[in-house]
Amino acid sequence: MTGLKRKLDDAAGKVCEALIPIKHELFRGRGKEVAICTLGSIDLLEEISRSELMEKVALAGRLLSENKGIDAIVAYAVSHPDLRRIVLCGKEVKGHYAGQALIALHKNGVDRDNRIIGAKGPYPTLESPKEQIASFRKQVEIDDLVGVTDLERISALVA
Repeated sequence: MTGLKRKLDDAAGKVCEALIPIKHELFRGRGKEVAICTLGSIDLLEEISRSELMEKVALAGRLLSENKGIDAIVAYAVSHPDLRRIVLCGKEVKGHYAGQALIALHKNGVDRDNRIIGAKGPYPTLESPKEQIASFRKQVEIDDLVGVTDLERISALVA
């Protein structure tokens, strides 16, 4: 039954992408050490992309899922060794808890099946190699501002 549910969820996700396309996934900045992740807050992401923060951050992006999205963050981090911090802000995507999963990954790692230990989402299983996950956990700190959408507060943390 779980496999069928996952297939239905994946199909629903593809339908949503087609019907409600999200214009921007990420914006590259001029910094190297800090990234901002706005979770499901697309308006916040676009606001950040037009702000002076882009001079200080390597990138600003969104995170909608507790699996593929986190795999992408891990891959980006290990391929950019100057990255030291991720500011996690914005509103969680209902039912996926991607921000909570990223924090759990950083704190707890993964089990032998690459499932994020302590993640609440329905499918927190990663495809990233365990060595990359270990490198990510050592390299990057996460600033937990989940739920915060106030640009001034986020800017103060980045500064």
